[in-house]
Amino acid sequence: MVALRQISEQRDFVVSSASLKDVRSFSREVFEKVNIDQDLKDELVLAIAEAAQNIVKHAYQGEDTEDKMEIKISLYNGELEIGFFDKGRPVDKKNVRHRKIDDIKPGGLGTFFIQQIMDAVVFKEGEKPWINHLILTKKINY
Repeated sequence: MVALRQISEQRDFVVSSASLKDVRSFSREVFEKVNIDQDLKDELVLAIAEAAQNIVKHAYQGEDTEDKMEIKISLYNGELEIGFFDKGRPVDKKNVRHRKIDDIKPGGLGTFFIQQIMDAVVFKEGEKPWINHLILTKKINY
């Protein structure tokens, strides 16, 4: 298999915790096509899964829905961009923060992991029909 230097793939997922396995599988499939370190691939899959879980948990507050979220993974000129689009409650950027690291309990560190793994995390208002657009970026050295 020839490793690609540029890629752009997207997929829709039902907004549900049950979809997270499919989100991880899609992410792994995309990253297998790119010549990057396995540890980095694993970290990127973690960041994507955490962001998708945050959409389920916060934008939809865990409610059952038929809504879909779209995830788009693009790599061009060494710049990886991962876009998340959803129709949930609008993100209030000032409320996006992780819990204190020394507060030992399950959950609450997804945002911390995402910020540690990625170079940039940007929230935008989505263009119709989307309400939220999260963009994660990372410089990739082949």
